[in-house]
Amino acid sequence: MSDEKKDANSQQENVGKKGINKKLIIAFAGMGAVIVGLVIALILVATSGKKDVDSSASKAESSSAVASETDDTSEEDSVADESEDEPDDEEEESKDDKKEKGFIISYSGDNSWQDGDKVMTGMEIGIENNSDEALKEWTLELEIDQLKSCDGWNGNFKVKGNKLTVTNADYNGEIAKGGSTSIGCNIGTGTKLNVKSAKLNGVECTVKKGKVSQNNNNNNNNQNNDKKVTEKDVKKLLKRTSKAKQGDDWLHTDGSKILDKDGKEVWLTGVNWFGYNTGTNTFDGLWNSELVSSVETIADHGFNLIRVPMSAELINQWSEGEYPKANYNNAYNEELNSMNSLEIFDYFLKLAEENGLKVMPDIHSAETNASGHTVNLWYTDKVTVKDYYHALEWLADRYKDNDTIVAFDLKNEPHGKSNEGDAAAIWNDSKDANNWKYVAETAASKVLAKNPNVLIMVEGIEIYPKNIKKNGDYSSTNSDDYYFNWWGGNLRGVKDYPIDLGKYQDKLVYSPHDYGPTVYQQPWFEGDYTYKSLMKDCWKDNWFYIQKQDVAPLLIGEWGGFMTEPNLTWMTYMRKLIKDNHVNHTFWCFNANSGDTGGLVKDDFVTWDEEKYDFVKEVLWQEGGKFVGLDHAIPLGDNGITLKKAKGL
Repeated sequence: MSDEKKDANSQQENVGKKGINKKLIIAFAGMGAVIVGLVIALILVATSGKKDVDSSASKAESSSAVASETDDTSEEDSVADESEDEPDDEEEESKDDKKEKGFIISYSGDNSWQDGDKVMTGMEIGIENNSDEALKEWTLELEIDQLKSCDGWNGNFKVKGNKLTVTNADYNGEIAKGGSTSIGCNIGTGTKLNVKSAKLNGVECTVKKGKVSQNNNNNNNNQNNDKKVTEKDVKKLLKRTSKAKQGDDWLHTDGSKILDKDGKEVWLTGVNWFGYNTGTNTFDGLWNSELVSSVETIADHGFNLIRVPMSAELINQWSEGEYPKANYNNAYNEELNSMNSLEIFDYFLKLAEENGLKVMPDIHSAETNASGHTVNLWYTDKVTVKDYYHALEWLADRYKDNDTIVAFDLKNEPHGKSNEGDAAAIWNDSKDANNWKYVAETAASKVLAKNPNVLIMVEGIEIYPKNIKKNGDYSSTNSDDYYFNWWGGNLRGVKDYPIDLGKYQDKLVYSPHDYGPTVYQQPWFEGDYTYKSLMKDCWKDNWFYIQKQDVAPLLIGEWGGFMTEPNLTWMTYMRKLIKDNHVNHTFWCFNANSGDTGGLVKDDFVTWDEEKYDFVKEVLWQEGGKFVGLDHAIPLGDNGITLKKAKGL
């Protein structure tokens, strides 16, 4: 005990013995007032500090960080926690008051490229409804600097001057109170993208540049809020069917053919179904449809493979025990309410297996973003090359004992133009960070180290030098020095620098993408083009030579479009090429919400577009009037047979 404290104690003892002097009473009263004031001030500072911390906390904080903060609580914190069991109504009202009211429009443009006099940007737009009422339909008006063009999806887009008007599609018109939806587009401007103002249904909106509000409309879709949702036995739901035989469906290649374990030539005739890349964190369309019946109907219509676009970011979140919320219709898909987004994917695999379907994950984008596919490369500032590799490795390892997943598409549409330098994907013999050939070989080796049984799909790039000896380092910025093709569609480099998978070379499949003039008016569509001119001007030298020369099999990972001219002529020629040569393919797409192609189903995601389906049906694998699946034990849907019963091509 210090001398100062001794003096204070002795003084207090004397006061007690002699009685209290009035001056001392006044002094003590003053001291008390000061102490009380200090205590109040400290409480206010502490409270203010806590509010500041809470308001600035990032939504992206990891669960481990939150856990460590919780573990460091003191006895005083524990007392405070007990008192917080019954929230203060006034405090709750205070938090609600701070939430931004009205309509919030967020936008981002993570990738841009030059197209003549236009700066093209892959733009994502989020619409957040913080008003007091749900929206039944909406019209969004954006004023954008030097607006020139716009091709979008998840809405109807119209450009007039500097004003972009977007009206809702049939499936996303309703936005719940507190809900949100996202739309996307490739937008052309005369300067760097800048949204000056926004109105939703005529009401001025708050505009924010940066992170975009993703689809989150569960409140709107949950039509049984007043009913108690029964917890399902997730383990039982995820249990694989006893009819399945594990390990007998792996495939391999021989020259330009894909073969089963018995050497029978197979034909992969599949379809794309996206959503795990967009922020929905499950399949798009489940806001109107059921997962179970959707998988069944894909199998019943004869598609034997589903290509599933995904983001590396989402897969890595799963690997770390983080499960971003899956957005779907809670009432239509009640059994999913007991599952996280990863378990829903596992459930999809179980349903696919039960219906004789096979699955091919596709790293469609590095980041979870409906416009993520417009980014040139397989990495961003947020998702590194290491993260990209890790996503593939983790997925391959997790499902190495599940032959429902028979292939991996390493990366969707690497691309970039001659004037983009290191930001453009190239194909040569270097170890440059943007060399897709080197990265694809590295990624494939990591996947095959985890599961040596899966097929590896390697897409092309966008440009390739006309003179590889003089311009093999892609140093020229002159576009005349390059051959151009669709993103992911230029595989000219295979002739000079083929992919080398070493002892796993019989797992390699090259996977170009090809589209018609409604997606983009390419030079080979000029005039009265024909099947012969398309083969000469585009297909043969860009990728068809690979199959023709028996180098490796092809799988056209994306083709499709609207059943109208000028697209229908191209669609017919592409179908002829696929049919005559039994080229493997996955049609783009099942989704109704593909803005530049449309889908196999209409806006309700239940009703099939019979005209388009009948067109595609001609290039689905069939024998004796039955669809042929890729599973030896389970037939493909209600109208198909097993691979064991099939004769083969």
